[in-house]
Amino acid sequence: MLITDTQVHFWEAHRADQPWPAEEIGKKTFVAVPGARPHREAPLLAEEFLPIMNAAGVARAIIVPPSPVGDSNITALREAQRHPSRLAIMGRFNPDADDACSRLEQWLEQPQMLGIRMTFHKPKWRGWLEPGVLDWYWSACERMGIALMLFVPGAVDKIAPIAQRYPGLTIVLDHMARESQLRDDACFADLDRLLALARLPNVYVKMSAAPCYSSEPYPFQNIQPYLRRIYDAFGPRRSMWGSDFTRLPCTYQECVDHFRLALNFIDPEDLEWVMGKTAAQVLRWPEAAALRG
Repeated sequence: MLITDTQVHFWEAHRADQPWPAEEIGKKTFVAVPGARPHREAPLLAEEFLPIMNAAGVARAIIVPPSPVGDSNITALREAQRHPSRLAIMGRFNPDADDACSRLEQWLEQPQMLGIRMTFHKPKWRGWLEPGVLDWYWSACERMGIALMLFVPGAVDKIAPIAQRYPGLTIVLDHMARESQLRDDACFADLDRLLALARLPNVYVKMSAAPCYSSEPYPFQNIQPYLRRIYDAFGPRRSMWGSDFTRLPCTYQECVDHFRLALNFIDPEDLEWVMGKTAAQVLRWPEAAALRG
């Protein structure tokens, strides 16, 4: 089974030649929402993470640059291009930038770039989800085949109108659209709003960071019924596993084994899709590329 981790943050510390946004400099942790489990303070790069992947039997990972470091993809591009058989990117993109249209036209020409990842957990970005605000952007991504990973905690109801208006647009919902500061039953109280999107064939779900939403230790038994409902609604070919490694409350091996071994409702053949084949197909990252490495 070729396992692909669809969610890992790589970043470097703030420095003069690669600065963070001014409002983020000096923060001790990557806490965006009060009560959320913070990402670790130390940066993470391929040199550290690849041996951890190897030990856990993970073949590939998708870098999603974290929002606190701004919209730069320089670090992710460098790391992925150094390890092309192991790493790819869903890069950050600012649709309000002056050069947004021209950059988008060339987006997929960047080596190892699979698409775009956008986050909507802060109020300053929520407006982009409102009707009519980014019609040019959704339409352009649909036309150019640019897949989107969207993190929409508390705003999952905004997705259906976009997915319906642009049926050729690939939308992957990060972290099951859960709110980062919640745990256990409270975290899944609005799950029906996510499940309602399963009727739309261009919407996929990233079952990433699952251990972060339980207050129990491995195997996080109390959230298994919710994970099963998500899986039953979307199915193996529209579901993807991911870790969000730098904020895990458990070991990386336990995060892998949670899906690989502990979730007994996923058949072995279907598990291959959840753990890697779906990501390879949807994001157009051919499995053969990893096998060459």
